[in-house]
Amino acid sequence: MLFGLVMKGRPGGTPGERSARRMRWQPPDGANVVGEYWFPTDDPSVVAIVEAEDPATVEAIRLAWEDFFDVGVFPIVTAEEGLEQLRRGMPARGSS
Repeated sequence: MLFGLVMKGRPGGTPGERSARRMRWQPPDGANVVGEYWFPTDDPSVVAIVEAEDPATVEAIRLAWEDFFDVGVFPIVTAEEGLEQLRRGMPARGSS
C-alpha cells in the first residue's frame, strides 16, 4: 500500500538540526521510501511516498519526525491505478 506524507515545518528546529537527523535516520523495517522531495519552504518542507503493508509502520515514521514537522499521512494510488479505477466506475481510493 502506498502512503503520501506531507511534512510542514514546525517552529523550533533549525534546518541544520533537521538535516543532521535526516542524514542518520533510516526508515523502519517494513517501510520502503519510494520518493522523497524537499522544498525550500516550511509548508510543505518535505513530501515523501512510502510503501508499507502495515499502516503502523508509517505511523512510526510520523512519530519519529513530529518534533520537527506536522506530518499528514494519506493513503494514495498511482495515477495509473486511479485511472483504472475510474474506467471501472469506482472512485479512486483516497479521493473525495
